[in-house]
Amino acid sequence: REVQSRTAMLKLSLFLAISLEGASAFMPSPMLRAPSGRLSSRSARAVTVPRMTLAIPPPKDTDLTDALPDCPATIWNTENIDVAAEQAKYRAMDLPDSPLYITATPADVEKGFAYFEENKEMIMAKLKEHGAVLFKGFEVTKNPKGFREAWTALGLNPCLDPIHTSGLRSFLDAQNGVYEEVNKKSLQQHYIGLHNESTFKKTATFGAFVCFSPASEGGGEFFIADGAKIFRDLRTDLLEKFYKDQVRISVSNLDLGFLEGLGGLKEKGMETVKNIVSTAVAPKFDMDLDMIYGADGKPMRLQAVEHRQSPINRHPDTGMPVWFCNIHNHARYLRDNRPCTVPEVGMTEVYYGDLSHIAPADLDHINEVSNKHIVDFKMEKGDVLLVDNYRVLHGRDIFEGDRLHAVSWFRKGDEPVNLVKPDNFFNSLINGAISWK
Repeated sequence: REVQSRTAMLKLSLFLAISLEGASAFMPSPMLRAPSGRLSSRSARAVTVPRMTLAIPPPKDTDLTDALPDCPATIWNTENIDVAAEQAKYRAMDLPDSPLYITATPADVEKGFAYFEENKEMIMAKLKEHGAVLFKGFEVTKNPKGFREAWTALGLNPCLDPIHTSGLRSFLDAQNGVYEEVNKKSLQQHYIGLHNESTFKKTATFGAFVCFSPASEGGGEFFIADGAKIFRDLRTDLLEKFYKDQVRISVSNLDLGFLEGLGGLKEKGMETVKNIVSTAVAPKFDMDLDMIYGADGKPMRLQAVEHRQSPINRHPDTGMPVWFCNIHNHARYLRDNRPCTVPEVGMTEVYYGDLSHIAPADLDHINEVSNKHIVDFKMEKGDVLLVDNYRVLHGRDIFEGDRLHAVSWFRKGDEPVNLVKPDNFFNSLINGAISWK
């Protein structure tokens, strides 16, 4: 999810928040930082949400508006991975195709939601095996309510999008916990590369994508790639370097060249803006962001950069190492060589963990291997793609005309539910005040 909105609108949100904070932003902030430098849990306003049963999804008729629990914390398990040995194991295996296609028979269509209830154990087992399952030809999933009833029948536990609180995600149907996918006309010519729906801090366990209306004038194919196969086929020496050095992802640019006009006060002005954004704005995104000047060689550019993270992660259920990195989507070099309608403010970048730059030739290799494993498909009305978000990466091609795809995100179901979550201020403000057409 994520691309377009996360980046382009992050800066708009930053500026918007600065104006809302007003003069009070220049006063000493009550927000605290933990010893690690990360924001203390006391740094953001919080609201209490209703307790939800851990292992059982809410009844299908429950109004989910303002009731979804927060997206669970990212499960990192990255220590002591022998890259070469794990690649060799994969090469000796026959990794299954992804997605697995399930096409409804007339009898399946007649069963309706009962099909999903009767086959949920088989379906979830196939999801674990293949990483994604694509349902085609079902009638009951052609509207948000039916879509919700189908995933409820599978026993899936809904949650918020990982970056919901930033305002970069809007609901198509809040009552049924269904977000709108990236359908906006302003972004229809923007290619969304492979990514997991995750941040350093939060990751949805599963996702279900649905088509309510394919692109009216063509394009808009959805695509996925198996992170296990990408891990297997990346050049070993490069993968070992990435694993050792890790990565940091910049999610937005703030170009502050106008501060040059302050003359001798420029440095003070730069530090003031950085402090405002760090203490009054970044916490609202709940993403563990550091504000850094000049990482891309432009000294007056302030970038919002996620914490250092491994591009390889062990799957939390199977323990298998997978490529768990959004570089195919977020690397500036790759974006510059694809259809892209995101303005400069929204351009992303990926660095090594020490903020050094990644060589274009290495990005070309990652792009080549990733593209080799892309499986794309045109979804028709009612088609649903269920994905294991820790294993499978997803993206979307450019399109023409009108398109309506949507998505719901899910917890595993047995993890703790945080009863206190960041407030919905930005989400309500941005999506209520601005129509992103």
